[in-house]
Amino acid sequence: MKKILYFISGSIFGIGLIVSGMSNPQKVLSFLDIFGNWDPSLMFVMVGAISITAIYFIVTKNKSIKQNTDKKLLLGSSIFGIGWGLVGICPGPAIVVLGSANIKGVIFFIALLIGMFLQNKIAK
Repeated sequence: MKKILYFISGSIFGIGLIVSGMSNPQKVLSFLDIFGNWDPSLMFVMVGAISITAIYFIVTKNKSIKQNTDKKLLLGSSIFGIGWGLVGICPGPAIVVLGSANIKGVIFFIALLIGMFLQNKIAK
C-alpha cells in the first residue's frame, strides 16, 4: 500500500513540475535572467513552495533544522545553485527531464549522481 501511495505522490509531483514549467530548462533560465528577457511566471511556483515550507517550519518548530551555518554549507549550496542555474534544471525536475530523453537532462542527471557520490566520499 505504501508503494502505491509513493507512486501516486511522485506522479502528482511530476505532473506539477510539468504543468508549472519547472521541467522546462528554458523557462527556468528565463526566470533567472532578471536583466534580460525575464519571465516572472515561476514566481507563483516559488510562492506556493515557500508557503508549504513555512507551514512545515511552523509545525515542526525548526526541530529538524541545523542551526549553524558553516563553510561546508555555504560552499555546497553555492555549487548547487550555480550548477542548476547554469543549465536551468534542479534535482526534482531533473528526473522529469530525464524521462523526456533530453540530452541536457541526461548529462545533468549524470553530473548530479557524480556530485552525490563525491559528497559522500568527501564528507566521511
